[in-house]
Amino acid sequence: MLPSPKLRAARAVISSVLLMFATVLVSTPVFAQSDSNPKWDLFVGYQWLHPGITVPAPFGNPFNPTPFKVPDMAKGFGSALTYNFDPHFGLEFDLGHNWGNGNYETTASVGPRLMFRTDGANYFMHALGGYNRLSVSGPNSHNGIGVILGGGMDLPIRKWLSLRLFEADFVWAHHNFADDAGPQFTSLRRPQAEGIRLRTGLVFNWGGAPALTPAASCSVQPTEVMVGEPATATVSATNFNPKHTLTYSWSGNGVSGKDTSVKIETANAAPGNYTVTAHVTDPKAKNNNEASCSANYTVKPLPPKNPPTISCSASPSTVQAGGTSTITCNASSPDGVAVTVSNWTSSAGTISGTDNTATLNTTGAAPGAITVNATATDTRGLTAQGSTQVTVENPPPPPPQASKLSQCDFPNEKKPWRVDNTCKAVLDDVAKNLQQNPDNKLIIVGNADPAEKRKNLAAERAVDSKAYLTGGEAKQGIDPSRIEVRAGSGGTKTAEYWIVPSGANFDSAGTQTVDETKVKAVPDHPKPVAKKKKSAKKPS
Repeated sequence: MLPSPKLRAARAVISSVLLMFATVLVSTPVFAQSDSNPKWDLFVGYQWLHPGITVPAPFGNPFNPTPFKVPDMAKGFGSALTYNFDPHFGLEFDLGHNWGNGNYETTASVGPRLMFRTDGANYFMHALGGYNRLSVSGPNSHNGIGVILGGGMDLPIRKWLSLRLFEADFVWAHHNFADDAGPQFTSLRRPQAEGIRLRTGLVFNWGGAPALTPAASCSVQPTEVMVGEPATATVSATNFNPKHTLTYSWSGNGVSGKDTSVKIETANAAPGNYTVTAHVTDPKAKNNNEASCSANYTVKPLPPKNPPTISCSASPSTVQAGGTSTITCNASSPDGVAVTVSNWTSSAGTISGTDNTATLNTTGAAPGAITVNATATDTRGLTAQGSTQVTVENPPPPPPQASKLSQCDFPNEKKPWRVDNTCKAVLDDVAKNLQQNPDNKLIIVGNADPAEKRKNLAAERAVDSKAYLTGGEAKQGIDPSRIEVRAGSGGTKTAEYWIVPSGANFDSAGTQTVDETKVKAVPDHPKPVAKKKKSAKKPS
C-alpha cells in the first residue's frame, strides 16, 4: 500500500530539513558573519509543486462527488523579496505560481525569515502565511488561506549575486468546495493541501553597509632604546573576519617572529632611527584580505658605564620575635638603563622576595638586630649592594588573669547564710590581699545546694561575705566599690573569692550580678518579727 499524501509530504519535509542542517553542520565555521550584509534581497527562479490535495472532480454531482487528486505541477516560477533588519532576521514577501494539465495554484505569503551567513554559503528558514488560490480543470477557482514552512541554501557568487542551490517548503492550505460536495463528504467539502514545493534560481542583493577595508596599526615599545636593549613591536588588525586565523609577517632590522608581537634585537645596531613593518593576511578570504603598517624607533648610543645605586628600608623596623617586616629596595642607574633587584639574604630569620620587595620572617630569631642585604644589577651586568636592619624584641608578658584566691563553706543548717569563724579567718586573708594590692578587685560568687530551699541563699552568702570585709567586727574597712557580688550555679554550699588584678577580666559565665538593693546582708541574730495587734471587737 502506498503511503498517504500526508505521510509522503511529512517525509519529504523532514528529509529536506535534515539535508539542510547536515550541510550546515559540516561547514566551517557554521555561524560566521560576513563583513557586509544586504538590506534587500530578491529571489527569482524555477518552482516545482506537489499540491498534495484531493478535491471533488469538476462538473460532478455534489451528492455523489468523485475524488480528484490534483497532480504535480512541473511548470512554475517563484519570487521572494526580503527586507533584512540585521544579518540574520528579515521580513519576506513571497509569490509562487505553478500550472499543468489545466490546473494551477498561486500563493502570496509574508512572514519572518532567519538567515545563517557563512563564508561559503547562506542557510535560511522561513515561516510564511497568506493567500492560496487553486484552480482545478475548470473555470472555477477557489481561494483559501495557507502556510509555508521550510528553508534552503544560497551560494554567494558576488556581493550582489547568489545562487539559490535549493529551497524545500511544506505548503499547507485550506479550501472550501461547498458547492461541489455535500456536507456528508467532509474531506472533499473542505479539503486541506499538504504539499511540497522545490525551488532554485538566483538571488539579487543590494543595499546595506559597504564592506570595511582591513586595516593594521603598528607600535614599538619602548620607542627609544640603548644599543643592546631589546624592543617589542606589536600589530593590531581590524576589519578582518573575526572567525578567520590571520597570518603575520615582519620586516626590519633585528626583527624576527610571525606573531602579533615580536622582539627587536639591537645588539648589532648602529645608533639611529629605524622602521619595522608588519604585513597581515587573511588566507581564507579571496579579496580585500591584506593590510600593512609601520612603526619607528630610535637606537641611542651607550652612555658611560656607571654602576647602579640602591637604598633599602624596613617597615616596620622593629618587630617582636616571630613577626614579619616588609623590606623595600629602590634601585636606579645614573646612566638611565634598566635595573633589577635580587639575591636577598638575611643574617637571621628567613627572607623571601621578588623584584624590589621582600618579606623577613623572624620566627626562631633571637632578640637583636637582623641585617638584610640585596643586590642591584643593571642590564650591562654592573651591580651594587644595599642593606637595612630590623630589630627583634622579646614579646610582652601575658596579660593578667583573674584567679580564685579561696572559698568558704556554710555548714550551718539553721543559719545557712552565716559567716562563721572559720570563714572569717579566710576573709581576713582576702582582706590582707586587697590591702596590699590597692589595684586589685574582688569578685564574690555565692553558691547554693539545689536541696536548699531558702530564696536568694547564694546571693545572701555573697552579700554577707562582702559585709564582713567592708564593716564586720574585724574592721577590715575594704572599699565596697572594689567588691562585686554575684550568684553562681556551682551547686555547693560555698562562697568563692576571686582576685581580679588591674587590667584583667573575670569570666562571668554561669553567674549573675546580685541586686544589693533587694538582697541585704542577714545578721547572725535577726530581730523577731513583730506580732500583729488584735483589733478590738466593735460593740454589738
